[in-house]
Parts: sequence; C-alpha cells; structure tokens
Amino acid sequence: MGQFDERRAINGTFGQVFLEGELVREATALKAEVQMQFMDVPMCGDLAKHQKFSGMECNGNITMTKINSRMAILISDMIKAGKTPTFTIMSKLADPDSWGAERVVLKGVQFSTLILADWATKKLGEVSQPFTFTDWDLLDVIEPK
Repeated sequence: MGQFDERRAINGTFGQVFLEGELVREATALKAEVQMQFMDVPMCGDLAKHQKFSGMECNGNITMTKINSRMAILISDMIKAGKTPTFTIMSKLADPDSWGAERVVLKGVQFSTLILADWATKKLGEVSQPFTFTDWDLLDVIEPK
C-alpha cells in the first residue's frame, strides 16, 4: 500500500442519505453495522475457545435535524394499521479529495421506534432513528492504494 495522505481522509460532510430513493437533506449522520454471531465449538485436548459463524444482526441509526414530520408520515399510519413498514436506505459518501466514493444500499430496513415529540427550548430539534436491516449491497467501494 502507498504512503498515507491525510487529504484522502473521508469527510462525513459529503455524505448523503436516500430513503426510498428520496434524498433526506436533513440527515446529519448514518451508521449501519453487521454484528456477527458465533457458536462455540468445543475441541477435546484444546483449551482455546473455537467458534463457528452462526448468524448476524444488522443494526443502524440515522440522525436528522428536525425540520419536518418525515418519519411520522412514513411510519405512523402503517403501524397503527398493524402493518410492518419496510424500507430501503442508500448511503453515499463522496468527499472530492478522496480516491472515490462509497455507496451502500441497506435492504429490509425496519425502524424500531417512532418519536412523536422530542424538543427543548433553545435547542435545535434532532431525531435519532434506530433501525434494523436484513441485507445490503456494496455499490461503490474505495480500494486501498
């Protein structure tokens, strides 16, 4: 790999979130992670803990400046009707100084909470919306140089 170049550090300011194909301009942060789950595999004569991959748990969070009722509009009527709202999120991170862009699509997104009201005087409103997802595709990646 080449020499470290600090200009290539990716700045989250250039990130974008698309929910159901629509740009979420009020988004300020997005995190999606896959936690691997393992089962123990005992071995006679070996004191080490051996493990086998047995599943995964996919979680994330989107943070938005509160400027509208986006989440209530998307989710409220469906959950009141007993339906399971499922969405697609695309994350795009394209710092012009970087060696490329990252795009990831999260599939089977289900928001686990719906915040109906959360505010305080002299404080900008913010919505932190946790979610789970079941699948993902890496559309664009930044290769190490």
